[in-house]
Amino acid sequence: MKPLAPLLLSLLFLTSQTVLSFKREEFRNCHQTPFCKRSRSRSPGACTLTPHSISISNGDLTATLLSKTDDQIRPLILSLSVYQDGILRLKIDEDYDHPDPAAPKRRFQVPDVIVPEFESKKLWLHRLSTETVDGESSPSTVVYLSDGYDAVLRHDPFEIYIRDKKSGNQKLISLNSHQLFDFEQLRVKQEKQDTDNTEDSGSDDNWEERFRSHTDTRPYGPQSISFDVSFYNAEFVSGIPEHATSLALKPTRGPEVEKDSEPYRLFNLDVFEYLNESPFGLYGSIPLMISHGKEGRSAGFFWLNAAEMQIDVLGDGWDAESGIELVKQKRIDTFWMSEAGIVDAFFFVGPGPKDVVKQYTSVTGRPSMPQLFSIAYHQCRWNYRDEEDVANVDAKFDEHDIPYDVLWLDIEHTDGKRYFTWDPVLFPNPEEMQKKLAAKGRHMVTIVDPHIKRDDSFSLHKEATEKGYYVKDASEKDFDGWCWPGSSSYLDMVNPEIRSWWGDKFSYENYVGSTPSLYIWNDMNEPSVFNGPEVSMPRDALHHGGIEHRELHNAYGYYFHMATSNGLLKRGGGNDRPFVLSRAFFPGSQRYGSVWTGDNTADWDHLRVSVPMILTLGLTGISFSGADVGGFFGNPEPELLVRWYQLGAFYPFFRAHAHQDTKRREPWLFGEKNTRLIREAIQVRYMLLPYFYTLFREANTTGLPVMRPLWMEFPSDETTFSNDEAFMVGSSLLVQGIYTEQAKYASVYLPGKELWYDIRTGATYKGGKTHKLVASEESVPAFQRAGTIIPRKDRLRRSSTQMVNDPYTLVIALNSSQAAEGELYIDDGKSYEFLQGAYIHRRFVFANGKLTSTNLAPSSSSQSQFSSKCIIERIILLGYAAGPKNALIEPANQKVLVELGPLMLEGGRGSSVVTIRKPAVQVSDDWTIKIL
Repeated sequence: MKPLAPLLLSLLFLTSQTVLSFKREEFRNCHQTPFCKRSRSRSPGACTLTPHSISISNGDLTATLLSKTDDQIRPLILSLSVYQDGILRLKIDEDYDHPDPAAPKRRFQVPDVIVPEFESKKLWLHRLSTETVDGESSPSTVVYLSDGYDAVLRHDPFEIYIRDKKSGNQKLISLNSHQLFDFEQLRVKQEKQDTDNTEDSGSDDNWEERFRSHTDTRPYGPQSISFDVSFYNAEFVSGIPEHATSLALKPTRGPEVEKDSEPYRLFNLDVFEYLNESPFGLYGSIPLMISHGKEGRSAGFFWLNAAEMQIDVLGDGWDAESGIELVKQKRIDTFWMSEAGIVDAFFFVGPGPKDVVKQYTSVTGRPSMPQLFSIAYHQCRWNYRDEEDVANVDAKFDEHDIPYDVLWLDIEHTDGKRYFTWDPVLFPNPEEMQKKLAAKGRHMVTIVDPHIKRDDSFSLHKEATEKGYYVKDASEKDFDGWCWPGSSSYLDMVNPEIRSWWGDKFSYENYVGSTPSLYIWNDMNEPSVFNGPEVSMPRDALHHGGIEHRELHNAYGYYFHMATSNGLLKRGGGNDRPFVLSRAFFPGSQRYGSVWTGDNTADWDHLRVSVPMILTLGLTGISFSGADVGGFFGNPEPELLVRWYQLGAFYPFFRAHAHQDTKRREPWLFGEKNTRLIREAIQVRYMLLPYFYTLFREANTTGLPVMRPLWMEFPSDETTFSNDEAFMVGSSLLVQGIYTEQAKYASVYLPGKELWYDIRTGATYKGGKTHKLVASEESVPAFQRAGTIIPRKDRLRRSSTQMVNDPYTLVIALNSSQAAEGELYIDDGKSYEFLQGAYIHRRFVFANGKLTSTNLAPSSSSQSQFSSKCIIERIILLGYAAGPKNALIEPANQKVLVELGPLMLEGGRGSSVVTIRKPAVQVSDDWTIKIL
């Protein structure tokens, strides 16, 4: 039994969750984080390591790193591996074979993130060359990386960099050019420990760390790693989510930065009402940074490490007094610090931003292909009260002619916060409830969190206890923390046996009341522990294999997401694509489902910051992401809510969600005009579902995000570099949010030399200019890029499922050459048959007055087949120079009318545009339509 005082404190925390806002003092800053404080105090030039015994082993360059002084416990082993597509991998770890003294244990290396197929892309090194690079006083070992690039290991001082041979051997990325590398080695505490090098007051500070009322033991002493990474010829760096801040990362140290500024923190935390424009870490961590510069040049650096990380972006002049002479080349310096783990780092040469994302996702995996329903609109609230409430909300959507696909249930649907159960009074007939939704093509999502209620009558807890499946505390007893159910324990998902066991719990037999139309939401999986340090699990908790929680904290939610996703996959016999939303994330999370930006607030600043947050997630592999429309906390004014729907309709993941203490805010509760505006925003998403689904398939095959920064599509346009208020959806749509109350005008920069077409009116705007537009209440500014073709479905139904057999509209936005092109991808929207070739992939090209449809799918008699009876119902030509005529369809040899028609069927607003009506060609066939 817990002592009374902690129990009361925990209950107080639980009851106050609904009123607390962000409290900075609840969380550590760098000065209160021993490894960060220690690392930041180091000066350039402090590294004393040099490589020795450089050779080739198992296709890698290997070396032993030895210190010039006598402060090294045992040698470090370095290896450099070269992979296809210009990827360099660096590993540095302790030498566990060194007998004097031997390491007390092996440091944690993160498994299950790098995809197996990546290893097959390794290029085996056969020779090394030694040269003295221009301007350097010591020799370097050079290995071939890819055409135009070498990897260089500088001997003294120790440095690793990639040089671009096409640019006169200029550096592209370097590690340890400022000699800040430091690697604290594992130790065993002796009875009489030298305490001269303490981190804070107290003789045992090397062996424990304290924060507020919490103390975490450090049985192996400090074990942090830190180093500097420089990106050359870069104008800015971005990445390293999750932070509520700008897309281009601001300097955190330097002459122009406040002395008490904080690094960007990567430590998965349950943060409610997080601060805007803050480097504070949130729910997920991806240690990938991408640089970008003039002439469209990008490069990337990724450190696979699951411990807490802190990263400084160093402003110009930060090293003015260092005395280190570097190549006179423009650069952005960064400083990376981690509490534990090893160096397992990847360098990506680009050369463009899309190339970097492709290279990174070739290492950690491409995003999974979602089900069609999951990219439509989701309605969520903490909580829909009971089955009657669910039925009423569902009926109101139909009454107000608003489509939606998924209704969500939060924690209150369970029997006393016991997951996989239903409240017997509020939800006595869960299967019937789900089947009523499914009859309209709709789905349901229920929440399943990682904290398991410690209740001996709860079979899940009883079984987990008997099997020893819980994370242990430092004394090796089942860890007991507090979350929504009260006293809770947490499954040790690092163990594959436990993940498999957990997956079985999603079977229809085990999850009583679930049906095939039910999918899952993983919340609180950072993991959140209400009475833990920083609302998290203690760092000295123990996992499978004796791994300390400090070593893998940031990956805990990833493993939980993985186990849940694999459980749904198992439930569906391996042929039903899982949908699992996770709050915590890590590299590789894109393979298992979607994420969202957590507990945001109903204010204009959080609407605005949602864009760079989602863009950053896309750059780091997670395409399927979004922010709670309307804000989770607080009560949005109708104007804010409408603007959020108008922007959120273009998020990859489109869900409205609200806290239980907020007023009800379903779309029909704000008056007739606002209901219409929200309805039209949601309808735009449904109309564009074919385009979004095609983009999700592109993400699935290439890693490219659905929602993209402007500079990803226009990498040489410097005006786009600082613009994170607008974004691209794929390569064809540009969306500009409106982020201020009662805005009269919207300033929109449209890149490129070609025209842009307003998607609602067809009005044209020149590229390469900033346009001052009237801020219409009807929509946020959105434009189709000239030279593109976008597929739509204009017949709006109750749900996406009911739209499957509806006809398509093609919107052709012609460029100055009267040409355009685009793609359409179709499959069954739910199974994995597409992996056997059961899909339709068409390419549309308009040129010389003729539209051609050709097949992009590889043909093979052994592949599964997918057929569709859908036809093309309308073809809209924006910017077509000639007046209405006839068109000839081949090979059918059929004439159809070319006439003026509405651009948007719903609402009937906007100019009339040139339209080929009812060509009735099959979407799956080859054909041409020539305007006569």
